[in-house]
Amino acid sequence: ENMYGMFKKVNAREKVVGWYHTGPKLHQNDVAINELIRRYCPNSVLVIIDAKPKDLGLPTEAYQAVEEVHDDGSPTTRTFEHVPSEIGAEEAEEVGVEHLLRDIKDTTVGSLSQRITNQLLGLKGLHSQLSEIRDYLMQVSQGQLPMNHQII
Repeated sequence: ENMYGMFKKVNAREKVVGWYHTGPKLHQNDVAINELIRRYCPNSVLVIIDAKPKDLGLPTEAYQAVEEVHDDGSPTTRTFEHVPSEIGAEEAEEVGVEHLLRDIKDTTVGSLSQRITNQLLGLKGLHSQLSEIRDYLMQVSQGQLPMNHQII
């Protein structure tokens, strides 16, 4: 209660939308922790950040707690359901990061092989995203999916 009160004083314009933890997957105690968070944020979102991702792309997964009704008449339980998510930044944050990157000297760039490896990883990520776009457009053109102007 005390920490939440201090947060509201310091960050009066910010709104708590959920909580996060690191790790590649949900943990056994996440439902219990989420019940505590619900006192302050009734529809909280849990974001799991994979600190050591194996795949390219955004290393996060978002979940929201839902009631699970059982057919056998036993009491309902809470479980997590995946929700789509994206991460963005406000313009001021982007400008700040650009200024920080400009001030950093190129001592961490590394060898030529390191730079080529990084470029290759970037190109693989781009290829993966372009493949997803191609697949979506093919499904739309074949009538398997409806056209969505927000996606296009």
